Amino acid sequence: MSKLLIEERAVVVPGEELAEGMDYLPGNEVIRDGDKLISTKVGVASISGRLVKVVPLTGCYLPKKGDLVIGKIVNIGLSGWRINIGWHFEANLNLRDASSDFIERGADLTKYFNYGDYVVGQIINVSGSKIIDISTKGPGLRKLGPGKLLNVSSTKVPRIIGKQGSMIALIKEYTGCKIMVGQNGLVWLSSDDPNGVILAMKAIKKIEQESHVSGLTDRMKEFLEKESKGLKKESKDGNREEN
Repeated sequence: MSKLLIEERAVVVPGEELAEGMDYLPGNEVIRDGDKLISTKVGVASISGRLVKVVPLTGCYLPKKGDLVIGKIVNIGLSGWRINIGWHFEANLNLRDASSDFIERGADLTKYFNYGDYVVGQIINVSGSKIIDISTKGPGLRKLGPGKLLNVSSTKVPRIIGKQGSMIALIKEYTGCKIMVGQNGLVWLSSDDPNGVILAMKAIKKIEQESHVSGLTDRMKEFLEKESKGLKKESKDGNREEN
């Protein structure tokens, strides 16, 4: 008879038995040993229907096809750009994958992306550990404008984004910030209100630190309500003093 041996959001360790029986399937960081599912990492258990996976609490970013990443332009060649995405090797952005416009060979590529620019792109190919190809063609993929950049653990990104983007939507609602989260652990934030950016950064860091805690969405809503009210009060008090 199949049964789960752990609860959703439980912290598990390598070698821990998560489920037994053939009704459950191993997901990320989980292996099958006979009729048992075993964790391979220290992390938080996630159960979706029959799928059991573990979200690691620590670890470096491992590029995967389909990932949305934020990176910095570090080199420009004849056929495209090289991008630092926080991996051991730089990623490639070829001319054909950079824009829907036709870019001639020999064109001044700095008109599109220049040294030091940050871009959000999607990984379209991973060949071994050294060859990673990125595209900046598609909805939302572009050069990023002025804003703040925040580094977080890539293993915490799913928690920061939330189910179907719910956590990021909550932060945007209370801070008024534009937010882009790369699965490589780089977050871009932009707003005309610097206090909104500061609050959004505090919220994201809080999620990162408390990602293993149950009921985190309710905790974050309470935190954002309290902090945003404080900011509004400070703003009003500041306006009275000016008047």
